Amino acid sequence: MNTLIAVAIVPCGNSEEVSAEVAEVIKVIRDSGLPNRTSSMFTEIEGEWDDVMKVVKNATFVLANKGIRTEVVLKADIRPGFTNMINTKVDKVNNILEKIK
Repeated sequence: MNTLIAVAIVPCGNSEEVSAEVAEVIKVIRDSGLPNRTSSMFTEIEGEWDDVMKVVKNATFVLANKGIRTEVVLKADIRPGFTNMINTKVDKVNNILEKIK
């Protein structure tokens, strides 16, 4: 079933600057081949539930396998019969905003 998730995977307790570790996580997500988009706080990933969860696991364990305590925050939108939600949800809001200018 198609799933859109927003996920933040970050190291905990290592240092104030986590950009290098976050980049490692995002590389795993981008290399997955699933549609994804990164913002300042979350990365969205869309695909079949099992595929998305496998990417989350792999991205999490890129840090955890190094012995780094890792925090995962995940929000999922499972909407049967819908695809390309990563784009269409934003497009709908942008279209409404264009009309109310």
